[in-house]
Amino acid sequence: MNDTEAKNDQNKAVKLTRTDQTKVPMGVLDGSVSSDWQQCALACLDGVYLLNAKDKQHQRLYQHDSWVSSVHWVAEDLIVSAGYDGAIQWFNPQTNQPIDRLKLHQFWSWDMALSPDRTVLASVTGQYLAGGYKYEPQSESEPSVCLVSVKDRKVLHRLSQTPSVQAVAFSPDGRFVAAGNLMGTVRVFEVASGKLAREFNTADFTSWGIIKSHCYLGGIFALRFTPDGQHLLLAGMGPMRDPMAGNGKQRWQKWKWDQAEPQRVDQIHDKEFGEGLMEALAIDSAGDRFLMAGRLRGGNWNAALFDGATGNQLTTLKTGYRVTQAAFSDDGKRLALFGAQGQGKRNKEGEHPHFGRIEFYDA
Repeated sequence: MNDTEAKNDQNKAVKLTRTDQTKVPMGVLDGSVSSDWQQCALACLDGVYLLNAKDKQHQRLYQHDSWVSSVHWVAEDLIVSAGYDGAIQWFNPQTNQPIDRLKLHQFWSWDMALSPDRTVLASVTGQYLAGGYKYEPQSESEPSVCLVSVKDRKVLHRLSQTPSVQAVAFSPDGRFVAAGNLMGTVRVFEVASGKLAREFNTADFTSWGIIKSHCYLGGIFALRFTPDGQHLLLAGMGPMRDPMAGNGKQRWQKWKWDQAEPQRVDQIHDKEFGEGLMEALAIDSAGDRFLMAGRLRGGNWNAALFDGATGNQLTTLKTGYRVTQAAFSDDGKRLALFGAQGQGKRNKEGEHPHFGRIEFYDA
């Protein structure tokens, strides 16, 4: 048996079987599943929703002053969210009461991560504005990476990164936080001290220098540390020449970050990608598999499962909607996808059809 035949046999043995699907009124930009996988907190365009995974009943808990971009189920009595209003909110789902609100950024919170011990939040921001005739980004008007204490609800560090910064993640041991921006630059900081630990750049995710436009430059839209903490997975879209096309290559890269000179060790393999922006990454707890997902522009899939060791594509999905977030259960047996389908036209009653999507898969 040759390598191609072996790979095909492996792919046939791997399947993602959808077990349930739920729709909610508004598009879902992020989702967080409770520890028992019975409920989901949803970051939607019009607020934070609570979804009962069993009976599919949902309710809107509270709102931000703009779209909600991120949400985390911290504990049974605590949900924390961030939004395009630049604020973080703390909410108790058991009492149905707000706890606190912290205005963290002057611009949007693009992404927010929760440390493994659930004590620190990291939120990233930044507005891309052309800084010169080459359309290089202007320098920060405010620090682009902020670390916040979950308990005290106070800022721990404000850290610098070229805006806009669109993805953030903590290392498995909680010692480091990584942030990726539209220029393909990743900075890794020490959580305790705020000191810069590593910095590296990949031009494979950005159209800067190709597209002379402020419309779109691309960038890193998702990143995750591998469970051993030694590598970083990055996801986004390859360079384009038309800023309105959205037809860059679906792309992930794997980097060995914890050495003096970080190095790329793998990336999506030839003939395994189509076109579209990838904005979601999920890795199972053992590191055996990871899933990349997002929007489909051209090709056969917008969500794909990959082997954590070899990088080989194992199976694919064509969901029919934009996937904004993905999560494995702790045992790796279940997978949740969150996202949004295009908002449909109003019906006779003047209401839009529900276009938020939540799906569960047997993994």
